[in-house]
Amino acid sequence: MVGDLYVVATPIGNLGDMVPRAVETLQSVDVIAAEDTRHSKKLLDYFGISTPLFSYHDQGAEKQQTRILDTLQSNKSVALISDAGTPLISDPGYRLVRQARKLGVNIIPIPGSCAAIAALSAAGLPSDRFVFEGFPPARREKRLNYLTGLATETRTLIFYEAPHRVLETLQDLAVVMGENREAVVGREITKAYETFLCGTLGELQQQVAEDPNQRRGEIVIMVRGAESDIREQSDEEQRRVLALLAKELPLKKAAALTAEITGGNKKALYQLGVSLKETE
Repeated sequence: MVGDLYVVATPIGNLGDMVPRAVETLQSVDVIAAEDTRHSKKLLDYFGISTPLFSYHDQGAEKQQTRILDTLQSNKSVALISDAGTPLISDPGYRLVRQARKLGVNIIPIPGSCAAIAALSAAGLPSDRFVFEGFPPARREKRLNYLTGLATETRTLIFYEAPHRVLETLQDLAVVMGENREAVVGREITKAYETFLCGTLGELQQQVAEDPNQRRGEIVIMVRGAESDIREQSDEEQRRVLALLAKELPLKKAAALTAEITGGNKKALYQLGVSLKETE
């Protein structure tokens, strides 16, 4: 017999968003694993929850993970929570869930707040198809390369960003995707100073630069996806460049240079080259 692992969403700012089922679950489990026990203790105290609490982090958490898995294997129940919102969404937890599943543990989600979904629901951008990218790289060179790889993505893009980097990231998005690309910045979702800025990337970077308040708190950046014809043009250009280079260079080198020239994916271009040779 093994215990159940509950993945419990908590509020992202407004305590009124705590669902009754989450409170009942946190009251009834044997232990709670939290990202930051000091932060979570305030939440538990507010709702009168006295369940034992200990910390869990994905990084360097072998000892913590073993403790939780041992607890589950002792037929005791565990609730996993993060500092705010739904665990595993850019927060610790997936390694624990993965290992628990291998042991036959029943994983039970208790849904609730999620900043990415809450922001998207109020953004007015296409929401039938979207991709969550979490936090972009902190260093500018890596961030530019990373964003270049997303420039032709046709789904709405959702990013989290730290307040001290939001202006730099908006500037880089404008450089890579164009100042006229539509975007929305959601800040302090569900909190007292919740704001949404809507416009083009060029307009948004100007507003954020001029208003220091827009560089505070927790931030979600949403960018409209590329038009499909842009993606098609990019794919055609990659094929054209790869075909030309492959006539003169080994395929591996040709794919690497094509990726550097067009911003494409080196591995995908190599596979494309292999398939093109097979059809010749």
